[in-house]
Amino acid sequence: MGKFEISKRSNGEYQFNLKAGNGQTILRSEGYSSRAGCDNGVDSVRKNSQDDSRYDRKTSTSGKFYFNLKASNGQIIGTSEMYESESGRDNGIASVKENAPDALIAEPAM
Repeated sequence: MGKFEISKRSNGEYQFNLKAGNGQTILRSEGYSSRAGCDNGVDSVRKNSQDDSRYDRKTSTSGKFYFNLKASNGQIIGTSEMYESESGRDNGIASVKENAPDALIAEPAM
């Protein structure tokens, strides 16, 4: 089962990483000024992860593939890692869809 790991950055912002059952990060958030904002971001990922139209499939300038998960208002709520192939990116999207709805929240030791 996947999990959301919430951490605090050195600048005081909160962020989350969605990790698959194997521990690999499949989605990371932007920074949030408050823990409540970060928790809302996690809820938004859970809610929007099942809607394929919320995934913006992208190609970087270096030719790598990635995706952004967007909320209904178009705001990016998570960005994937870089993948070598389109199929790798598509597998990453499938992993978010599979892991996000039931993922537990964990706070790593700081």
